[in-house]
Amino acid sequence: MLTQLRRIVQDVNSAANLNEALCLVTQQVKEAINTQSSSIYLVDNHRAEYVLMAADGLNPDAVGTVRLKMSQGLVGLVGQREEPINIENSQIHPNFFPEPRVKEENYKAFLGVPIIHRRNIQGVFVVQEEQERRYDEEEEAFLVTLCAQLSGVIAHAKATGIVEGITAITEKVAAKDIATFAGIPSASGVGMGQAVVIYPQADLDAVPDRKADNIAAEKSLFNEALQATREDIKALAERLRQTLPEDELSLFDVYLKILDNNNLGFEVMAEIDNGHWAQGALRMVIERHAQHFAAMEDDYLRERITDVKDLGRRVLAYLQQNQQANITYAENTILVGDDISAAHLAEVPEGYLSGIISGKGSSNSHVAILARALGIPTVMGVQDLSLTKVEDQHIIVDGYYGHIYVNPTKQLQREFSKLAREEQELDADLQELRDKPAQTTDEYGIDLYVNMGLAIDASLAMSVGAGGVGLYRSEVSFMARDRFPTEAEQYVIYRQLLAAFSPRPVAIRTLDIGGDKILPYFPMDEDNPYLGWRGIRVTLDHPDLFLVQIRAMLRASEGFNNLGVLFPMISSISELEEAQHLLQRAYHEVVDEGANIEKPKVGIMLEVPSAVWQAQAIAQRVDFVSVGSNDLTQYILAVDRNNARVSELYDSLHPAVLHALQHAVDSIHKENKCISICGEMASDPVAVVLLLAMGFDSLSINSSSLLRVKWVIRQFSMKHAKELLEEVMTYDNPASIRFRLEQALDEAGLGGLIRAGKR
Repeated sequence: MLTQLRRIVQDVNSAANLNEALCLVTQQVKEAINTQSSSIYLVDNHRAEYVLMAADGLNPDAVGTVRLKMSQGLVGLVGQREEPINIENSQIHPNFFPEPRVKEENYKAFLGVPIIHRRNIQGVFVVQEEQERRYDEEEEAFLVTLCAQLSGVIAHAKATGIVEGITAITEKVAAKDIATFAGIPSASGVGMGQAVVIYPQADLDAVPDRKADNIAAEKSLFNEALQATREDIKALAERLRQTLPEDELSLFDVYLKILDNNNLGFEVMAEIDNGHWAQGALRMVIERHAQHFAAMEDDYLRERITDVKDLGRRVLAYLQQNQQANITYAENTILVGDDISAAHLAEVPEGYLSGIISGKGSSNSHVAILARALGIPTVMGVQDLSLTKVEDQHIIVDGYYGHIYVNPTKQLQREFSKLAREEQELDADLQELRDKPAQTTDEYGIDLYVNMGLAIDASLAMSVGAGGVGLYRSEVSFMARDRFPTEAEQYVIYRQLLAAFSPRPVAIRTLDIGGDKILPYFPMDEDNPYLGWRGIRVTLDHPDLFLVQIRAMLRASEGFNNLGVLFPMISSISELEEAQHLLQRAYHEVVDEGANIEKPKVGIMLEVPSAVWQAQAIAQRVDFVSVGSNDLTQYILAVDRNNARVSELYDSLHPAVLHALQHAVDSIHKENKCISICGEMASDPVAVVLLLAMGFDSLSINSSSLLRVKWVIRQFSMKHAKELLEEVMTYDNPASIRFRLEQALDEAGLGGLIRAGKR
C-alpha cells in the first residue's frame, strides 16, 4: 500500500494539471484497493455545491455535470461530519440520494473520505462496489492518507484557478478579470502597483512558461550552464574517488551521459528552438523524464526520478545566477515571492516598493517586521498564490485584512485609493505631535526610540522625532551582501548611523542570524533552527566575525560616544561574560591603535525564558537591558512565529508573557538599571498602555508607529494605566485582554486609531 501510495502521489505531482491528476488518482485507487468504482467530488465554494470531478466506474458523462448540495446525499454527510463514512449498504442509509445520471444503483458498499485543507472541506473521495461489505481498516487508512496528501494540491489548484469545471461558466466569465487571495495581514496599509515576482532559486516547479526574446542568447546561456554543471559533477566524482567503490562511482558517469549534448542538452535545445526560454525548456524536459521514470514498474528505476530532478536543479541554478540582476522594478513595485527575504527588499530601489506578498512566513517573521518599520503594506503566508499567474499584473495589497486582489476592477481601485488617502490624512494629523513629549496626562514621561535596519530608516526616524535608536539590526547589512562585510565597510555604516543621531543614543545589536535570518553565503542547515545555532551562539563560535564587528563599532563611535552594544539571545551568565570579554579585548586593541573612544554602554536582548529568571543577575553585569518581545513571546508560548499554521496562537498579550515582562522590569529596577522593550509589542498601541504601567523606561518602535504610540501615551494617566494593568493581570485569555484594552482606548477617544489598524 505504501509503495502504491508513493506512486500515486508522484503521478499527481507529474500531471500536467489537476484535472488530469484527479483522473489518474481515481484510476489508480480503483486498482490499488481492487474496488469497482472510485470518484472525487470537489466543492464549488461560489455555489455551495459538490461537483463530480473525476470517476472510474461511474457514468463518464456525469463528470463535470452532476452537482450535489452541501447537505445532500452521503457525500454531503461526509463533508458535514468531516470524517470517513464506511457503510455496508449505502442504498438503505437514510442519507442515500439516488442521482440517476451517476448510475450507481448497483453499488452497495460505500467509503467516503473528506478532503480537508486547513480546516476547510475541499471535497470528498468515494469508493464503491456491488458487494455488500465494509471496507477494511487498511483500505480506509490508505484512502485517508491519500486524501491528506491531495488536500494541499487541490486547495492550491482551486485558489489559483488552474482546475477546470468547478465553477459555473457564467461565474467564470464574471470573475475572469479579478482574482482574490487571502493570507496573514502583516503590515497595515494599502499597496497598489505592479507585481514583480521573485522566483525561488533552483526550484524547477516554480519556473514559469515564457517565450524567448532571443533564441540564440537562450541557447548560449543554457550551454554555459550545462558545461558548468558537468564540471561540477566531474569535480564531485574526483573528490569521492578515494572513498567510493568503483561501481558506485559509475553513477557519476551516468550523470555525465544524461548531461551530454546528445541527451538532455539536445532535448532542451529543441524546446528553445520551439520558442521557449532556457529555464522553461529545461523544466519541460525534466518533467518529461520524471514522468517516464514514474511509469516504470521497477522500484530502483522509479527512484531515479530524484537523480534527474537534482541534475535539473543544478543546471537551473547556473541559469538563474544573473536572474536577480536582470529584474526590472516598477515605480510602484508589489514584491511577490514564495519566500521574500530582507535581501530582496534591499534590492528594490528606494521609493519603488509599494507592497509585499510572501507565500511563506507570518506577521511575526523578520521580513514582516522590516516591512512594518518601513510602512510597506504586507501580506504573508499566501500559500495558494500562483507566482506565474500574477507576474506583471496589477495588484492591490490590503495589509489590514490580508487580502490580495489581482487585476482589480476600477471601482475596487477607487475604494482602496480612498482608504489609502484616509490613512495618509491620519498620519498628517499626527505630525503635530512630532516635537511634543511622550508624556501622560499626569506628567509621567517615557523615552521613545526607533528600530532600524535599513539606511532609509534614518530619514523616517528623523521625520517622527525619535529620541534615538533603541535597536539597530546590524544583520540586515550582512543579508544584503554576497559575502561578509569587511571592518572598513562596517565602519562606514556605523559611523554614518552614529553621526546621524548624535548626541542621541544608538544601540547596535551584534550580528543576529539564525532562525529565519539566513546569510546566503553562510549556510545554517538545521532541523530546528529557532532552538539551535543563532544569535550570540554563532558569533561566540566565530570570534573572528565578532571581533571585526565590535572593532568597527568602537572605531565608528570616536567623537560621538553615543554607542550602545546589544548582545542577542543571551541565555546564560557565561555567554554574557564571554561576550563581554571579547568586547573588552576589542576595546583595548582599538585604543592601542590610537583611537580616542569611551567604553560603550553594554546591554543584552532579553528574549529567552532563562534570561527572564536570571534578570537580576544579568542586570548586575550590564548597563541596560532590552526586551525582545517577538522571540520572548515565541519561546514562552512554544509557537514558531513564522509558521502560518499556528500564527493564531502567537499573542504577546498572553497572560504568561505579561507576567514574565513584569518580572523582568521589577528585577532590572532592583539593580537601578534601565529596561527597554523593542519588539513589535512596543509598536502596538493597544499594548503600550500596559508597558507604560509596568514601568518600562523606554520603548523602541517602528518609525511608522511612533507618533501613534505617542498619541496613546498622551491620552492616558499613569494612574489609569496601572488600574488597567492590575485588572487584566487577573484575566486568563489574551483575547479578553485585547478586547478590554481596545475598549479603554475607545473610551479615551482613540477608537479611530484602533479601526485604522484593523481595516
